[in-house]
Amino acid sequence: MWRYALRRVLLFVPSLFLLSLATYGLTTLAPGNPVETYLFQRLGQEPTAAQVVQQERKWGLDAPFLIRYEHWLGGVVTGNLGTSFFTGEPVVTEIGHRLPTTLRLALPAAALALLGGVALGSVAALWRDSPLDHLVRVMSLTGASFPSFWVGLLLIEVFAVRLRVLPAVGEAGLASMFLPVLTLALGPMAVLSRVMRASLLEVLGEDFVRTARAKGLSTPAVVIRHALPNALAVVVTLAGSITGGLMLGTVIVEEIFAWPGVGQLTITAIFDRDYPLIQGLILLAGTVFLVVNLAVDLAYPLLDPRVRLGRAVG
Repeated sequence: MWRYALRRVLLFVPSLFLLSLATYGLTTLAPGNPVETYLFQRLGQEPTAAQVVQQERKWGLDAPFLIRYEHWLGGVVTGNLGTSFFTGEPVVTEIGHRLPTTLRLALPAAALALLGGVALGSVAALWRDSPLDHLVRVMSLTGASFPSFWVGLLLIEVFAVRLRVLPAVGEAGLASMFLPVLTLALGPMAVLSRVMRASLLEVLGEDFVRTARAKGLSTPAVVIRHALPNALAVVVTLAGSITGGLMLGTVIVEEIFAWPGVGQLTITAIFDRDYPLIQGLILLAGTVFLVVNLAVDLAYPLLDPRVRLGRAVG
């Protein structure tokens, strides 16, 4: 177990390095000049070439790419993600102010997607080919087909405009969380329910499940003690990717519901071409994704003891 865990952790380090290189490199290759955007907003007119050169020197954008990347990476290692071009605040501070607000959406949405997907998929598998199974399959296919922005607008139209039971935008307590959390959770829940159904059906046909039934165990005991732990291994792997992806999904959802989190900050940073802030946000999202998947890799052998940690996994 320790050998397997160490191997996964060691692979995590170069993954972080490649993430940082891609984050910094792709951001600097993006079209547009942040200096021109900044000076235009500040001066109210097109800046002169001399003004652009002076500001680039001030921000250190006139240095070669490798030198700028080395300086930025050194700051990242020490927890310094640079300073926002437009606000003058440290990027860590900017993100720190918004991150808790985003987590208030992402964490409940991840929990709802996982619990709902497992429950619906299990029900559909246990009552295979029943009307309930067909209903769950239709609902999951429908939920997986619609993009989150369309779902969000539909929920606003129904619950905020027509029924007037929930607020449409802004952060105003628990009531304002319901629609954005549901918007974030429905798509992943639909995907997880389909995977859970297929995984549980496959496990229920295995020899060890038939053996458990032959020993006289009740159906709930067979499902809970034998089938579910094995079926969950595949679901948890997918859930890790989905949970990491929720950080990216909040960008659209927060804009729709005017939720003042990291997603809304990302859109503002992109429009302003605020390179340090964009780089910090992308690095955060990528790191969350890698950490979640590392946790899933470490948990996988606990869910599926058949995995041979020493050789077959890696």
